[in-house]
Amino acid sequence: MSISWADSYVGQLRALAGDRTLMFVGARAVVNDDAGRILLIRRSDNGQWAMPAGAMELGESIADCAVREVREETGLRALRVCAFALYTGPDRTSTNMYGHTYQVFTTAFKVEEWDGQLERITDETTDAGFFPRDRFPTPLSGSVLETLADLDVFEQTNRLILK
Repeated sequence: MSISWADSYVGQLRALAGDRTLMFVGARAVVNDDAGRILLIRRSDNGQWAMPAGAMELGESIADCAVREVREETGLRALRVCAFALYTGPDRTSTNMYGHTYQVFTTAFKVEEWDGQLERITDETTDAGFFPRDRFPTPLSGSVLETLADLDVFEQTNRLILK
C-alpha cells in the first residue's frame, strides 16, 4: 500500500511552502524482461506511459526509493539496481497539472534483477506492460526516450550520465 500524496514528504512540504518552487528528489527505474522489452506504466494522474518513478521519502536511500516505486507501481520486486544517470539543473524545472512547480533531481536506475508477477492496475497506475522499443504506447512521457538513450551510452562507456 502506498502512502497518500498529502502524507508524503513532498505533499507535506508543499502544504507548508505554498506556491514556492520546491526541490523534488526522485528515482526512475528501467525494467527489462527476458525478451529485452521495457516495462512501462500508464500513470493514473496524467494518463501518460512512463517508467516506474517517484519521490524519495524521508528515511530512505535513493536506491530504496527506486525499489519501492517499482513495487508500488507494478507489484514487481526489484532485487538489484544500478544507478546510471542523474538529471538535475534548472532545465529540469516544470509546473505540473496541479500548478505546483518543482526543480527535479532524478536518479535513473537499471533494475538488474527482479521477480514477482506484474500488476497492471495499482493505486498509481491504470495499466502496465512490457513493450519493445519500436512499439511504445502513446501518449509517452518525454523522459522515456531520453532515459533509454542515456542507458545505452552508460552501457557502452560505463560512465555515469550527468545532466
